[in-house]
Amino acid sequence: MHTSLPSISRHTSRLVTATVLLGIALAAAACGTTSPPPSSAPSSAVNASTVMPAGASIVHPAATPVPNSNCTASYPPPSPMPVPGHMPAGSWMTHILERGHLIAGVGQDKNLWAYRNRTGQLVGFDIDMLEQVNDAIFGANPPPIDFKIISDANRSKAVATDEVDIVAETMTINCQRQTKSSKDPYPVDFSTVYYPAAEQLLVPTGSSITGPANLGHARVCATGGADSLGNLVAVPGAQHIVAWDVNGWADCLVMLQQGQVDAIGTDNAILTGLHAQDPNTMIVGSPFSPEPYGMAISQKHADFTSFVNGVLAQVRANGTWKQIYNHNLWPYIGGPTPQPPVASYK
Repeated sequence: MHTSLPSISRHTSRLVTATVLLGIALAAAACGTTSPPPSSAPSSAVNASTVMPAGASIVHPAATPVPNSNCTASYPPPSPMPVPGHMPAGSWMTHILERGHLIAGVGQDKNLWAYRNRTGQLVGFDIDMLEQVNDAIFGANPPPIDFKIISDANRSKAVATDEVDIVAETMTINCQRQTKSSKDPYPVDFSTVYYPAAEQLLVPTGSSITGPANLGHARVCATGGADSLGNLVAVPGAQHIVAWDVNGWADCLVMLQQGQVDAIGTDNAILTGLHAQDPNTMIVGSPFSPEPYGMAISQKHADFTSFVNGVLAQVRANGTWKQIYNHNLWPYIGGPTPQPPVASYK
């Protein structure tokens, strides 16, 4: 395990301004329309563009139940940790080593987390965390990670069917995703928490919305596969929102800019990236739902989950987590660098 943070040294141009990052993508998604001034109050009477992003639809989310157990507890790290380049026989890490590369599921539209910089390279907090796993498997001069771009809605399936070895895509650890159900037919395991996000709202500057309590019948956007809307309608004052489901967070931002929705509801980690893209927005309200991020791994590969937890334990202990935070997030969040999240084991 390299404490000099090799992933950061390989990617030197992570932090770029929003208009450069996704200007072309947002312009395309907007289909050439001119964005009207942001609405100062939630109202379905806003003179909004009728051109919607592909796949956008109104949905009726059920309130997400409050978990009754510690769903963030994961497998303890192996003791001792395997030496990079020398994984235990028969382990999933050896399978990856013999294949010659790690396959990781990520997004490409989450600014600061997993996005393409001006050269087209995938960069961000999630990418840096995956680089630590890659280094711990292969050692010095590891092969590039094989990144597979997946949607929020397909994260669990991609892991459970071994399309990818691991997913790091601002994915919240919750009980539902770890148990097979009609809603989640592909249960997964999670690593320990690598980032402690929480849900809030993003609105245009000058909006009268101050949090979930005064949303009323406001139009709120989130992506399919995220649990954001279910968390939101469980909050008093937000039961009557008009919920919009889209394919990606860039679509939500375009709809907010065009006056088609009044707010975006999701993790403050994602909202920080959207605000960095459009400073004419603001994050409002107190956090109302914990959203602890974990790396998703197949339940068939408990040894790999344990190994990843060992990598995360090293990253927390040797200062690498703080380096990754300071490089990707601190310029937009500011304040003291927080301590890494504390691991919980089964």
